[in-house]
Amino acid sequence: MVRNNHEKIDDKNNRVRAYIILTGRVQGVAFRYYARNIANRLGVKGWIRNLDNGDVEATIEGERNSVNQMIEWCKEGPSLALVEDIKIIWQSYAGDFSEFHVR
Repeated sequence: MVRNNHEKIDDKNNRVRAYIILTGRVQGVAFRYYARNIANRLGVKGWIRNLDNGDVEATIEGERNSVNQMIEWCKEGPSLALVEDIKIIWQSYAGDFSEFHVR
């Protein structure tokens, strides 16, 4: 299931920011480290971390197409993951990050 609000775009540069929460078997499967590798390949910036309740959260910024590709990857994750739900909250692009961090 994907819950999504409206995408907010920096129209001048086609850049977006998405905050996501992933539920399911998303911890203990190297999700964050695979995500960092994918983010670096796509050129998106931001962070990803585990939550105490077993979920994973991330903030992703970059070119709209690349952010959407990252979100599509997150819907599946690495081979041992089982993503049951993804919540996507689109936010205004801020340019806050110089790379993609695992927290």
